[in-house]
Amino acid sequence: MVRFVPFLLAAAWLASHGADAFAPAASSSQVRASSSSSSFPVVVGYGIATARTSPLSAMLVEKELPEKIYPPEEKESPKVLGGLKIGTRKLTVITGASSGLGLNCAVALAKTGRHFVVMACRDVEKGKRVAKEMGMPDNSYTVMKLELGSLQSVRDFVFNLKAFKSIRPVQNLICNAAVYRPTDPEPAWTDDGFEASMGINHFGHFLLVNLLVDDMAKAKDARICIVGSITGNTNTVGGGLVYPQADLGNLEGFEKGATKPIAMADGKPFFGAKAYKDSKVCNMMTVSELHRRYHASTGISFSSMYPGCIAETALFREKRPWFRKVFPWFMKYVTGGYVGMEEAGQRLAQVVDDPQCAKSDVYWSWNGGAQQVGRWSPDGKPRGAGGSGGEIFENQQSDAVRDREKAKKMWELSVKACRMTEKDLPKAAVSP
Repeated sequence: MVRFVPFLLAAAWLASHGADAFAPAASSSQVRASSSSSSFPVVVGYGIATARTSPLSAMLVEKELPEKIYPPEEKESPKVLGGLKIGTRKLTVITGASSGLGLNCAVALAKTGRHFVVMACRDVEKGKRVAKEMGMPDNSYTVMKLELGSLQSVRDFVFNLKAFKSIRPVQNLICNAAVYRPTDPEPAWTDDGFEASMGINHFGHFLLVNLLVDDMAKAKDARICIVGSITGNTNTVGGGLVYPQADLGNLEGFEKGATKPIAMADGKPFFGAKAYKDSKVCNMMTVSELHRRYHASTGISFSSMYPGCIAETALFREKRPWFRKVFPWFMKYVTGGYVGMEEAGQRLAQVVDDPQCAKSDVYWSWNGGAQQVGRWSPDGKPRGAGGSGGEIFENQQSDAVRDREKAKKMWELSVKACRMTEKDLPKAAVSP
């Protein structure tokens, strides 16, 4: 019991400070304001920076930035003749690949020489710049525009991707991009009227995956991975002990269309930290439903994974110096959940590259998977909480995530919310 005292004290401190303890600040130039004075998220790969803005700064932001996340002038012209660049390599698409987990995964896969990576990013020029800075080999990647906060952008991306690759099928799809807005008192909204966390993390990826399943069914050993989170699993330390817990209720908000002014999946008032957790539950439920509906008929392997706590991500780049020092220390020596950015990227890359990860309907984790506080090891560091090191294994998701009937209902309501037609749905469906 003694070894848990530091963790319990730290957890009490975090609870007393609320979600603000982990929320980085962002300058007004980085923030897109909603109709209220709340901030809009800035995607940084596996997380985002957010800020509360004053009424004055909100007005300035609204004047400086376009009203829509994906204005018509940002539509990208399709690239062509990609088959010549791809060669015999596996065609792998990664969302949120311009920073953080997605970028490090892209680097790891590109450097194997076995993958040609499509970096699906909000900011194409940034994607090109960081790819060079990270030393990605020439002709091992291309950068394409994708704004997950717009269903039209998702459709445009799929059109452009198919034009680029021609008849070659996509072999791997990694849905990594996510936003996290724990401190905003009011919701921000996507172009389609979804609350931003759910709209970007879940609905955007939901449409993207469905539009690509038939194409990927033509590839050998095709894999789709949607990045999960311990925060959406209540059987973990982070998801079960840290308030608020994920809870979709009976999907009352989805039943009402999940659009403004409905901000939460359960139809209750907006709660930023919970909105993110709920979206990750939907992500992981989506994987299970994809497996049940399409694995047998397509051969595609569907999985989710938890990369570990990336405590030094760009998510925290705006925080005060003391926080940037203390938080990694806390995750390394108290919880044992710390993992470096490069290692996290390698873990995500392993899920689509390693032969042992070809199994479908698996939640992949490493080093204990954060279902407990780390156990002290001879080197003086806690092990077994999902942190650095350890071998990959098949983790257990919470009962809520594995709720078969609720997952089916979530799927059907998501199809309606994304305004999908029969033409959009994969043809290889089996009875759900």
